[in-house]
Amino acid sequence: MANPWTGEVELTIDGERRVLKLTLGALAELEQELGTGSLVELVQRFEGGAFSSADVLALIVAGLRGGGADVTRADLLHAEIDGGPMAGARVAAELLARAFMAPGQS
Repeated sequence: MANPWTGEVELTIDGERRVLKLTLGALAELEQELGTGSLVELVQRFEGGAFSSADVLALIVAGLRGGGADVTRADLLHAEIDGGPMAGARVAAELLARAFMAPGQS
C-alpha cells in the first residue's frame, strides 16, 4: 500500500499493483530522460494541461525506479495500465505533486 506521506502513489500495471515514488535519484534520471530544462518546466506543463504522453511515460518509469523496480521505458511500451492513459496521466501528476509537497497541502 502506498504511503502518501513519503510521496508514494499506486498504479496497477499488467495486473500487478505497484508503488511509485520520485526519489532524488529518480528525479535526476527524469531530468536526463526528458532532456529539457528543469523539473519546474515539467510541473508547469502538467499544471497547464500541456504535457505529452512521453512526459507521462517518463514520470511513470522514474516513479517505478524510485519505488525500487528495475524497469526501462521499453518495458512499459506495451504494458497494460489499469484505467488506461487517463489513469497513467493522473498518477504522473500525483507523483509530481507528492514529490514537492506534503499530503493535504494545496
